Amino acid sequence: MGETGNAGRDVLNRVGDKWSASVLFLLRDRTRRFMDLRRGIAGISRRMLTVTLRHLERDGLISRTVHAVVPPRVDYALTPLGRALVRRIGGLVAWADTHVDDIERARTSFDSRMRGAAGAAPWSSQAAATVTLTVATVNNPDMVVMQSLTKDFEAKNPAIRVHYVVLPENDLRQKVTADVATGAGRFDIVTVGTYEVPFWAQNRWLVPLEPFFGRMSPADAVAYNRADLLRPVMTALTVGGEAYALPFYAESSMTYYRKDLFTRAGLVMPLHPTWDQVAGFARRFHDPSRKVYGILLRGLPGWGVQLALLDTVINTFGGRWFDMRWRPQLTSAAFTKAVRFYVDLLRSAGEPGATTSGFTELETLMSRGNAALCVDATVAAGYLANPRTSRVADTIGFAYSPMKVTRKGSHWLWAWSLGLEGSSKHKAEAFKFLTWATSPEYIKLVAARRGWMAVPPGTRYSTYASPGYRQAAAFAPIVEDSITTADPTDATVQKVPYTGIQYVGIPEFAGIGTTVSQYIAAAIAGTDTVRGALHKAQRSVEHTMRQAGYLQ
Repeated sequence: MGETGNAGRDVLNRVGDKWSASVLFLLRDRTRRFMDLRRGIAGISRRMLTVTLRHLERDGLISRTVHAVVPPRVDYALTPLGRALVRRIGGLVAWADTHVDDIERARTSFDSRMRGAAGAAPWSSQAAATVTLTVATVNNPDMVVMQSLTKDFEAKNPAIRVHYVVLPENDLRQKVTADVATGAGRFDIVTVGTYEVPFWAQNRWLVPLEPFFGRMSPADAVAYNRADLLRPVMTALTVGGEAYALPFYAESSMTYYRKDLFTRAGLVMPLHPTWDQVAGFARRFHDPSRKVYGILLRGLPGWGVQLALLDTVINTFGGRWFDMRWRPQLTSAAFTKAVRFYVDLLRSAGEPGATTSGFTELETLMSRGNAALCVDATVAAGYLANPRTSRVADTIGFAYSPMKVTRKGSHWLWAWSLGLEGSSKHKAEAFKFLTWATSPEYIKLVAARRGWMAVPPGTRYSTYASPGYRQAAAFAPIVEDSITTADPTDATVQKVPYTGIQYVGIPEFAGIGTTVSQYIAAAIAGTDTVRGALHKAQRSVEHTMRQAGYLQ
């Protein structure tokens, strides 16, 4: 092709790289600043965004304007050349959306002809053109059960095969972001949490599900029964009145305790304990010489690990992350008191090496009988109460998550959910799998094959109304009530400008939370004081919020 052809390929490579398309599409509506762009592109690092912007500016697709103000302000905008490119790409997307039904009809007609013409062509020996759906998911017990039961779905849908790509949470977010930005269509279905859904919906990385529900047959719609899905969970997965994901399992937080230890000590765990009561019990039972720790609490840094529980402590102690003007409140009296309480409890009655302990490590310790109490996700209840997986199944007790001065925000709300990826080339088939994996039929299948204890919790009212589930799961009423009373829109004593219980519902929180949790981990490890850790965290958050444009 010569030098001109090579240059053309170079431009195509640039436009189709991991991040460029995302930047161009975010700039299609208006001029944006650096942190505004970074907020809109999940998973992109500061350095990578800088490199991407530099390349796009060099190619003449965007402009960079520096304003002589203090502090300096830099705006990025599409050039006429860049706007022309976005129109071309947008036209392709619009054409695909307009003709998706035509293409589906053509595929169906072709597959039918191939089935009726055995031997007519080399490919006709296959009963039909089989569609392979790729599901990007995380590795946890409920997802493993889904994978093992997928053959039932494939048996009922012989033209569909399902392939799983299992990834750590952070890798999942980055790979899906890249896939949608480049339009590669590697994934059809993605596992997504309640934190990401609003941002992914806004960026069109997820497809609204209402059109697909609208095309359901009346019989299928009745069988699926959308009204049966827990309302607080679906509210968290709905953006602008449209559902963008369906819950595979949902959870809140609760207290686990050893009934045998309490009975021998003549103590009674209240159904609604306070944090002061829990701390007193933990210190009473703490006996490291016998490898029985007073309480298990998350200490591993991470916005979704350590801070998931600690944020509920901050809420119930009367703290908040930001005031109504987005000023960080990490050194406020309530925030400091909550963090100091958490750190002191871990250091005096918690598991050793707490800064390496996340959900899985604590669940394992509790199931082996190495602790008297644990406060963590409700999804652990089935594991801890199952004799196949827990040595303390017969003696495990359940109570609500502890509180201090308010019940607001004292227990979290989270759902691992399934959504249709924006760049999927098999959306109709993917929706069919989506509604199978989140259906009453699937719940009954798990119960029949694995027992009621293995049923994905927190998604359907009918699960909690089932006599079989209520008999097998003594924890069911607490879990259902905890999920249905968790309110991300009213989780703090004082007013706040954000939604969320165990997280702040802004794109920056993933980075902010992880950084803050690392400072707090230093206090847990004893290499810093709580006061010192929070002052460092306060400065870091102020800097980030100022760069992001929240603070003037």
